[in-house]
Amino acid sequence: MQSSMAIGRQRRLRPLSAYPSLLTVPAVLLLILAMGYPLATVVVRSFAEPGWGLQNYVWFFSTPANLTVLARTFSIAAWVTLVCVIAAYPYAYLMTAVGPKWRLVLILCVLVPFWVSGVVRTLAWVVLLQDSGVINSALQALGFDGIKLIRTPLGVVIGMAQVLLPFMILPLYSVMRSIDLRLIQAARSLGASPVRAFWQIYLPLSLPGVFAGAIIVFILSLGFYITPALLGGPRSTMLSTLVQNQVLSLLAWGRGGAMGVILLVATFVLLAIAAPLMRQRHKQASRS
Repeated sequence: MQSSMAIGRQRRLRPLSAYPSLLTVPAVLLLILAMGYPLATVVVRSFAEPGWGLQNYVWFFSTPANLTVLARTFSIAAWVTLVCVIAAYPYAYLMTAVGPKWRLVLILCVLVPFWVSGVVRTLAWVVLLQDSGVINSALQALGFDGIKLIRTPLGVVIGMAQVLLPFMILPLYSVMRSIDLRLIQAARSLGASPVRAFWQIYLPLSLPGVFAGAIIVFILSLGFYITPALLGGPRSTMLSTLVQNQVLSLLAWGRGGAMGVILLVATFVLLAIAAPLMRQRHKQASRS
């Protein structure tokens, strides 16, 4: 009796196991409602307001200031990504080298910033980077006069790098912890110096984490608004600020939507170009 009931239960569950893709339907519907519909609305408005046509895109590319801001946006995002790579790599390596107790402390240092609002962290940088702040006072005491950090692209890069640093550390750490350190010991036993063993063995194996973290940080940097608005000035305006001005201040939804679509397409194009190059370089580094 029990065996027949079990067989009947298995038969009732068989259609769900036969079509595992059905389990993704709720997630796909949620993505369509939360991301697909708003994105489609922005794209349609970029062509439909104030009238159907390409006038919003013609306006964007015919205005030199817009092109300057677009280039500056990608430039600042690239600098933020570079700073995060340089700062995160030794930190993630240290997380794999220390013991369990110190590793827990380092992980907490990475996760604690997620518990603080981005606005609060940015306002803290406003206090630190202002002309009479702690950092400028320390630089003046060391003899570095005339360095201005607030309302400059340098200040924007510093603030954005601090906010986005955990998104670089975590992918790096997840890759580095899976690297077998006995490979380094084998290279040392064969006569390789520590520097050569690192450059030819450890670094190529950690490149997937570098690429993953760099892509995440770069994409997130392109859409930053709060940090550039509070730490930046006229010479460090990013495209997100222009979108905000067009949509909220001027109520020009078509022009704001066109800016968003252009930024999205430019990001996809750069990723499509960079992905094969990074993949090829990683393969070459692994073979060497």
